Amino acid sequence: STIPIMASYMLKHDGKLNRWCPVQEDVEAYFRQTLDQRIMIIDGAMGTVIQQYKLEEEDFRTTETFNDDPKWTTGNGADDVFTSHAKELKGNNDLLTLTKPSIINEIHRRYFEAGADICETNTFSGTWVAQADYALEHMVYDINYKSAKLCKMAAMEVEKATGRRRFCAGAIGPTNRTLSISPKVENAAFRNITFMELVGAYKDQVRGLVDGGCDMLFVETIFDTLNAKAALFAIDVFFEEYEVKMPVVISGTIVDMSGRTLSGQTTEAFWISVAHANPLCVGLNCALGPDQMRPFMTRLANCATCYTHAYPNAGLPNAMGGYDMGPKDMAPHLRSWAQDGLVNLVGGCCGTTPDHIKAIADAVADVKPARKIPDQPEYMRLSGLEPMIFTPEVRFANIGERCNVAGSIRFKKMVVANDWGKAAEVAQNQVESGAQLLDVNFDDGMLDGEDCMRKFCNLIATEPEICKIPVVVDSSKFDVCVAGLECLQGKCLFNSISLKVGEEEFIRQAKLVKRYGAAVIVMAFDENGQAATCEDKVRICKRAFDLITGPKVGFKGYDVVFDLNILTICTGLEEHNNYGIDFIKATEQVKALCPGCKISGGLSNLSFSFRGLETIREAMHSVFLYHAIQSGMDMAIVNAGNLPIYDDIDKTLRDNCEKAILNQSSTATEDMLELAEIEKTRIEELKAGGVDLVKKKEAAEWRSKPVKDRLIHALLKGIDEFIVIDTEEARLDKVAYPVPLHIIEGPLMEGMNIIGDLFGAGKMFLPQVIKSARVMKKAVAHLTPFMEEDKRLALLANPDMAATKPVKVLIATVKGDVHDIGKNIVGVVLGCNNYDVVDIGVMCSCEKILDAAEAEQCDVLGLSGLITPSLDEMVTVAKEMKRRGMKIPVMIGGATTSRMHTAVKIEPVYDFPVVHVLDASRAVTVVSSLLDPDLKDDFAADTRELYSEMREEHYASLEERKFLTVEKCREKAMRVDWKNRPVQPIKPSFLGRRAFKNVPLEDLIPYIDWNPFFAVWQLRGKYPNRGYPKIFEDETVGVEAKKVFDDAQAMLKTLVAGRKLQANGVAAFYACNSVGDDIEVYEDEERITVKQTLHTIRQQEAREEQTEYLAMSDFIAPKGSGVKDYIGLFAVTAGIGMDKLLKGYEDANDDYSKIMAQALGDRLAEAFAEKLHVDVRTKEWGYAPAEGLSAEDLIKVKYDGIRPAPGYPSQPDHTEKAAMWDLLTAHDLASIELTESLAMLPAASVSGLYFANPESKYFAVGKIQKDQVADYAKRKKMDLETCERWLAPMLGYDR
Repeated sequence: STIPIMASYMLKHDGKLNRWCPVQEDVEAYFRQTLDQRIMIIDGAMGTVIQQYKLEEEDFRTTETFNDDPKWTTGNGADDVFTSHAKELKGNNDLLTLTKPSIINEIHRRYFEAGADICETNTFSGTWVAQADYALEHMVYDINYKSAKLCKMAAMEVEKATGRRRFCAGAIGPTNRTLSISPKVENAAFRNITFMELVGAYKDQVRGLVDGGCDMLFVETIFDTLNAKAALFAIDVFFEEYEVKMPVVISGTIVDMSGRTLSGQTTEAFWISVAHANPLCVGLNCALGPDQMRPFMTRLANCATCYTHAYPNAGLPNAMGGYDMGPKDMAPHLRSWAQDGLVNLVGGCCGTTPDHIKAIADAVADVKPARKIPDQPEYMRLSGLEPMIFTPEVRFANIGERCNVAGSIRFKKMVVANDWGKAAEVAQNQVESGAQLLDVNFDDGMLDGEDCMRKFCNLIATEPEICKIPVVVDSSKFDVCVAGLECLQGKCLFNSISLKVGEEEFIRQAKLVKRYGAAVIVMAFDENGQAATCEDKVRICKRAFDLITGPKVGFKGYDVVFDLNILTICTGLEEHNNYGIDFIKATEQVKALCPGCKISGGLSNLSFSFRGLETIREAMHSVFLYHAIQSGMDMAIVNAGNLPIYDDIDKTLRDNCEKAILNQSSTATEDMLELAEIEKTRIEELKAGGVDLVKKKEAAEWRSKPVKDRLIHALLKGIDEFIVIDTEEARLDKVAYPVPLHIIEGPLMEGMNIIGDLFGAGKMFLPQVIKSARVMKKAVAHLTPFMEEDKRLALLANPDMAATKPVKVLIATVKGDVHDIGKNIVGVVLGCNNYDVVDIGVMCSCEKILDAAEAEQCDVLGLSGLITPSLDEMVTVAKEMKRRGMKIPVMIGGATTSRMHTAVKIEPVYDFPVVHVLDASRAVTVVSSLLDPDLKDDFAADTRELYSEMREEHYASLEERKFLTVEKCREKAMRVDWKNRPVQPIKPSFLGRRAFKNVPLEDLIPYIDWNPFFAVWQLRGKYPNRGYPKIFEDETVGVEAKKVFDDAQAMLKTLVAGRKLQANGVAAFYACNSVGDDIEVYEDEERITVKQTLHTIRQQEAREEQTEYLAMSDFIAPKGSGVKDYIGLFAVTAGIGMDKLLKGYEDANDDYSKIMAQALGDRLAEAFAEKLHVDVRTKEWGYAPAEGLSAEDLIKVKYDGIRPAPGYPSQPDHTEKAAMWDLLTAHDLASIELTESLAMLPAASVSGLYFANPESKYFAVGKIQKDQVADYAKRKKMDLETCERWLAPMLGYDR
């Protein structure tokens, strides 16, 4: 892309401001003084308040006189500049500065009057880049100038009225393009804008903002740090050109609980990347509410060496895209942040209003600032996606050397062949081999260095495993290194500059490197050439250090690295013999004369005399580093994977290397050449023999270990091939293991304990644990008959013998619910941690569960459930436990459960501990805490206190929620002009039911959405590798995700080939019309006899921005409209045969395959539902015959129509399934039954309704009030108490 042609005044850079009010020189001093005395306040969301004005398209085109200026809107343009504009303008809120200035000025005043010290200008999209979407690039200066003027006028007005200073902050948003992420999936190196284009865009914006009167600049909502660096670059250039200076504030955005920006940086790495701008303040805003943002704000507060701020959203977006956290909810959070020393300034982002800001300002008014800017040690800090800090513990850093066309012929061939994917693999291998920084160099006469640097850096910037470490951009050409800096968001190391270009150019280059935010390598060169001797190295480096850290440049000493020139030894020339020892001596002296500096060098130069003899070269490098590091060398460009350990080098070779490097012998070179001849002979012999037995030996090595080590190895690796043989060998060794139980208590439990530790530390993943459990079960199964026999004999000999009782956990899926994948996983994890797990299955009644718990004398009870009715059943179980006088603790888990429901509904009805367990990985910790004699009382008390607080918050939130009456909501139902619609409802190809029996599984596989599959295994990738197939690239879980996926593919083939599962389904279409909030389903097209009535529930919670209150009946033509409408229903399963399949795995003690089969059954059922919906849209109903969507588009719901299901947000009532089954006869046509709690059997089943209306959409009903519940119960002919029980999770009142 290219910069569009701007108005002439935007291209002038005459160094003169066109500012309507004077620059206040004391702003930064005022802030520093005030921030030491009180917490200062930033305003709230501009967009949220604009929405309150209900503006339409014409409001974005109108002309308004403001401040007695009739040309405020159009400036020098024509009066119809906007009214005749070709593009739609609604949504371009920045434009309202020109068309509705009174509203924008009023919003600023409201925020200032609410207590804000700072208001941001209405310029979040104020660059030509963002305004290009509206073809308004030419208006950028006017938008920014007048936005700043509106804000500054409001500040001056309120300041005059209140006597307290108020400030206008120029808001600089991230734009709608990103420098770190390609918009083309197929070309990761592509970018749709360049760094300097973005710099130009930001610079134009800054000029308008500064001319318009802003007092400071806010670079905010940073999702890509490289974009922010372009903005900071532009600001720095502008300040220098226009000889103006004002405070800069930087605000990043952490997008989710991974703690990273959208472009993947951690909070600490983000700060390191922007710290060069010396901001007045740094902080976080947007994306998260205060609950979620706090841990990341804590990290930033701990590392940032400036003031900190936060302006979070009003909670996370709800199902309708709104925000639920009110002023009273939000203010206490920010008060606690201020009290705890996390922030110096606070405000609000999305969803916040002047009311929020007033509440926040009041909440912190009496808080004495607790945060003191940390005095960070003067360490070099670099970053990629993650920080790299050169603490004293980091004695030496490896700079990976293989991405250098001068040093690697293999890498050069890849670059010349344009094989950038393979080139990136070289980089990844360097990181995996231990490189802590990555050197990138394209210096070759046949290559376009700048283009290659840009392509490669853009490519690796999208690979998290590579770009997590800092990059060393390396070239003898300054502009090539600059090209690299313009592609990398982290703080890089620039390699290099030197005094050989003269002092003036050296200073210019150093200033520019600093402006990009990089650290710098300075080569030991001057105008006379390369420093070879110790004296020259020291002299040149001292001179360069004084210049670069002096006032003309201002580099910190710890951001300067000297390359003292590692030169080649053993050349045969006597003058070269001191090159090694001179480097080592100079290292110590330079570090003493240049405080904070680092020392580096290119290690491969040392051994060029022995090219092709890698064993000798690597030994030389290792010996050289051994001595250089002791003298203070900090880093070197090395092949990170090929450095032998100093002590492991052959003694003769090591001694000769030492003599050569330290120049301790006049015959050192000849001795090294003799070793080189011996090495050449060895290499030639190896080539002739062609056999390498080393790898073969390593592969089989574990089988030759003692049996104990073999058993542990098999458990850790999940290898069951030899487990029975090895277990039997151990059993026969009566000396080591007198009884079989000793094998379990010994090597097997030792192995499982290691696994438990690794899993708890996040170094082992769930699929691996389950495979290990499978190995354990096979070993125990082999030993069980022998142990039973030993037990029988022991009891005969001593009938009074008491058995030691292990901790026992009983787990069950409650009545009516058939889902148990999560429960099975919990069972395996607990079993791997030495707990005796008793799983009594699914659909367990209260009596069955408690009878079993008493009979088994269990220590802990675990209740699991997936569907909504399970929640009430868990309450029933807890109440009955109290009635029975039981005292054992209870764990609650399952997809539909929550900590809040546990706290509000379950914990209060039982007198002993009740704990919600989020996922399987927490189960071990919870059980341990519940039973540990030293922990259990405190754990129970803490949990009880926490849940009590949560209950208070819950009931307080119910009181603060506002609801409309159900009648008022019906008045605000979705309005459709049914008679005048361009397309009337299409009649399906048939009315009635149609069965789909024994659908081939292979037809379903293309429709599988694999993302939920990985969630079952608790494998969660981090940005940008969250979803399938990107999860395979995740640095933490990628390898294991690929393994479990491959296992799934293998099992799928078995299931398909062996017809192990049967997929059945049924679909039905009926004539229908809506009657109020219900849908009448007719017997036939005559529409006289009502066959069934489907009941729907309407949204009722009042939302300020909401204009429609939806119920699913809104999507069906009303009975009185005269329009004939239709509805569809379906039920599908892929679980017929599953019970038999699971039984086989259970009998084989194969938990892994059991859980895998269940997970695949669920995926196949969902795939069946997806495929059938495609067939319905294109053929069976046929309302979208030419659809042709990709699998990805299907997952993203890009089709017309919806298929909501009972128990989900659009219709949370499971009892509607009864009417559906009457219409479908799914039990007869598809062999799908309903349990008494209306769960489907088989468990791998899906059902729902079909709506064809293109205006139909998914929505969340949310909380509802008693007037609607009573009306709903009456319509369904159900008593109110029963109705409330089924709708319990959505009740907006306490029953």
